[in-house]
Amino acid sequence: MEFTHLGRTGLTVSRLCLGTMNFGPQTTEPDSHAIMDSAHDVGINFFDTANGYGGPDHKGRTEEIVGSWFASGGGRRERTVLATKVYGDMDPWPNNGKLSALNIRRALDASLKRLQTDYIDLYQFHHVDRATPWDEIWQAIDVAVAQGKILYAGSSNFAGWHIAQAQEAAARRHSFGLVSEQSLYNLMARTIELEVIPAAEHYGLGIIPWSPLHGGLLGGVIRKQNEGVRRLEGRSAQTLADHRDQVQAYEDLAADLGTEPAELGLAWLLSRPAVTAPIIGPRTADQLDGAVRAVELTVDQATLDKLDEIFPGHKTAPEDYAW
Repeated sequence: MEFTHLGRTGLTVSRLCLGTMNFGPQTTEPDSHAIMDSAHDVGINFFDTANGYGGPDHKGRTEEIVGSWFASGGGRRERTVLATKVYGDMDPWPNNGKLSALNIRRALDASLKRLQTDYIDLYQFHHVDRATPWDEIWQAIDVAVAQGKILYAGSSNFAGWHIAQAQEAAARRHSFGLVSEQSLYNLMARTIELEVIPAAEHYGLGIIPWSPLHGGLLGGVIRKQNEGVRRLEGRSAQTLADHRDQVQAYEDLAADLGTEPAELGLAWLLSRPAVTAPIIGPRTADQLDGAVRAVELTVDQATLDKLDEIFPGHKTAPEDYAW
């Protein structure tokens, strides 16, 4: 496994981040524990979760599963850079969601309890809260940092101008500000190249891409359909129908290179500016091994150019849409 610093911090994290969103709703607790053990075995030390994960009827369940894994000992917590999130409503009662100082305080304490730890390495805002001023948000974060409950703050699903707002407000307070941004980013979804990535580079944020294989569509889906091992329905099926020629060209390119499509998609992300670690959610040991191989895969310029032909990207705004 390769390692890097998270954004402008001195924090060392693996080039892959283990996503836990399926723990609870789709993956049993024993299987979840086995996946986390396997991640440590291959050198992944960066885990991502959220207070709302666990399904609509058991929000927080995913954090509980991660917490029970930590409680099993063996240095599991000490060897893990733990990231979780706050924003979503945990129940319908007022002040049990968003980014008010009150909810940040309550949600943080609740996450610490579920996770069975006394601190969180990276506490992320799951969405921008347009109704709460940044001075209030940063005051709450500064208090949590002073209490030793969190070390760093990050954002998720922010626009470039939200990052600028957050960082300028933090600078006025002499606060450290955001160190990461978690965004939808993959070969089929490159919108953040317009303004989010430039903002992240300017302010020293590490990009943590979620859905790096676009819901599996970049994981060899056409081949798997032909082999009868994958069936798509709903939005995924429609997206594939709309982009079938592109996806087929992509799978053909991976075959020509002698690599798996999923490995190529992850390797491309790892070559992108500001990207720290794509979030992976392996369900099997083979999928985990494939993700690790992607870290070792070097994508040459000719391949990068071919990928840009198949899935065109964006120039930095406003050059993308103005002279």
